[in-house]
Amino acid sequence: MIQINQLSITYRDENNKYLAIKEVSLDFMPGSFVSIIGRSGSGKTSLLNAMGGLLPPSEGQVLVNKQDIYKLSEKKQAEYRNLQIGYIFQEFYLEEQYTVEKNIEIALMISRIPRAERKEKIEQLLQRVGLESMQKKKVSQLSGGEKQRVCIARALANDPEIILADEPCGNLDSYNGEIIMGLLRKLADQGKLVILVTHNKEDAKKTDRVIELKDGIVIKDEQMGSLSIDRK
Repeated sequence: MIQINQLSITYRDENNKYLAIKEVSLDFMPGSFVSIIGRSGSGKTSLLNAMGGLLPPSEGQVLVNKQDIYKLSEKKQAEYRNLQIGYIFQEFYLEEQYTVEKNIEIALMISRIPRAERKEKIEQLLQRVGLESMQKKKVSQLSGGEKQRVCIARALANDPEIILADEPCGNLDSYNGEIIMGLLRKLADQGKLVILVTHNKEDAKKTDRVIELKDGIVIKDEQMGSLSIDRK
């Protein structure tokens, strides 16, 4: 589904340049749960953003279903981000004074889902994350774990093929982290491609595949339960 070919990403300012990703090549298939680990500054989020259509590469390609997403028109790139990708972040980016229902409805409105269909869709999404009883609650009344489940419901609004999760358990306790990891696993089991960026090696071990970055280079690509590919 996603094929990365010799991807490099360079950040520049007036005086310096910094190579965040260095000639990375990777493939990701539907129905898999993949984690990307590494220290801060290793390039994890840059790689995730490139796959999400948010960060054009300096060199190389990001192919999704054999189409180079950075050769698409701006309109088609926006459609890719809105329809094929579901984003989940460490920070929740929810409107605290809106209800759970309203926060999800905003995503549906952006996607031009007709008003008549929104209520049923919201109910279905909240059932998937176990929050159907909290539809009318304000987000400010929720726990951190509940807020993250709202974020997952919002990310699923357009039934995307790809879920990109950047440290989704970073602000959660272990109990709520387990719930979120369980939901992500369920999505992969349902055929989604789920890519998780995490500092937590215990969470990474719960995925199907662990990719480790160091200084923008893949140093290990390990299928859990099998031999790893050490690229040091």
